[in-house]
Amino acid sequence: MATSLSFFSSTIFFSNPNTIHSSKQQQKQNHLLFKSPNSKQQQFSIRSDAAAAVATIPILSFDGAEVGSTTLNLKSAPLDTARAVVHRGLTTDLRNQRRGTASTLTRAQVRGGGIKPYPQKKTGRARRGSNRTPLRPGGGVVFGPKPKDWSVKINKKEKRLAISTALSSATENAIVVEEFNDKFEKPKTKEFIDLMRRWGLDPKEKSLFLMTEVSDNVILSSRNISTLKMLTPRTLNLFDILDSEKLVFTKSAVEFLNERYGNDDNDWEEEDEEEEEDGGEAEESAESSE
Repeated sequence: MATSLSFFSSTIFFSNPNTIHSSKQQQKQNHLLFKSPNSKQQQFSIRSDAAAAVATIPILSFDGAEVGSTTLNLKSAPLDTARAVVHRGLTTDLRNQRRGTASTLTRAQVRGGGIKPYPQKKTGRARRGSNRTPLRPGGGVVFGPKPKDWSVKINKKEKRLAISTALSSATENAIVVEEFNDKFEKPKTKEFIDLMRRWGLDPKEKSLFLMTEVSDNVILSSRNISTLKMLTPRTLNLFDILDSEKLVFTKSAVEFLNERYGNDDNDWEEEDEEEEEDGGEAEESAESSE
């Protein structure tokens, strides 16, 4: 699968796109740059401590008016490891998407070729022992691909930290909106595009909507917009976060992010224990059913 995102360089932390070559400012304030499919450089600031990870985001109504603000308090990786954590989380997700089903036949697996094609001598041609040789069309393949498992393991906390770091880096390009599932009585793509423009979003730019619940009318109204990704907590992933230019959260989504990716390490440990217990119960029920 061809990926549309690649890290810009080994030094991806910059203070300002207009002062990229200033080494002093690079050390004070840092940004994460990557390339998008249209070769535009998109910029995300990496916050290295808990205080900097707290961001205040305006809340917009369905009509586009600002009705308040909310706080997004996410845990972020330290400055010296932020790039490595995000890079590892991204490459792990992309590798785990590979199916690894590519396969070719060796000369021993190619059908036919058991008989000698023509006599060894008196033909004036080169000696030929089998039609299955890799030197002939339709023959075996030398060192060709075979089915392979490309998946790699990443710790739960490390993957979660990569997502929270990317989210906290993109808060400058994020907005929070009120719940709008009940606003669409019927599917209408034009109305959804008008809604995006009221929120200051360009339909031609890549946008990511994170909602805890998505109604059928909202899904049908937004699915024809190729630059829009409608995600839920279950489908939230690192690639779509980095590949989007604008992030849109609902109030319930902000509460979920603060609870799931907040700064409290104890909450992370409790959630991991709950997940392990749920997994153990599932295995016990599967064994009992057998």
